[in-house]
Amino acid sequence: MYKKILIILIAGFVLAQYTGTSFGAASDSSSDSYLDLYSDAKKFVLRAKKLEEKNKIDRATKLYSKALKKLQQAYKTDKNNPDILNYLGFTLRKTGKLEEAEKYYLAGLKIKPNHNGINEYLGELYVKTGRMELAKERLAVLKNCDCEEYAELKEVIEKK
Repeated sequence: MYKKILIILIAGFVLAQYTGTSFGAASDSSSDSYLDLYSDAKKFVLRAKKLEEKNKIDRATKLYSKALKKLQQAYKTDKNNPDILNYLGFTLRKTGKLEEAEKYYLAGLKIKPNHNGINEYLGELYVKTGRMELAKERLAVLKNCDCEEYAELKEVIEKK
């Protein structure tokens, strides 16, 4: 009987090691995978965009700040993910940190030069900072993508 219990315990331990299951104390949120952090941040961004459309800017900014914290944690784990860099730039731009936002956008473009989101959002940043020629360069990159990012950036540029 004791042998069976011992075998079951050993098998359970081996299985736990193989699957990465832990029987230790609960860990804090810093152990979240970068994908979970990115996913949570993206949800905050989408909610913030909806609030922004309703002109609830203060509430939107708070959500962008929450998203930014999650993205900064995700970035510590994966510094070469253009989607994380895109949303880092986006949330920084939306919270008024334009110079820092630009750095993340440019880092993302070094990894993936044709990233539609980065090109659109960097173009919008250029429009906001009065650098229309650079914004038009981003638009030119998107010209043949047949994507909404092209139409959205074009509209922002034409409004100026």
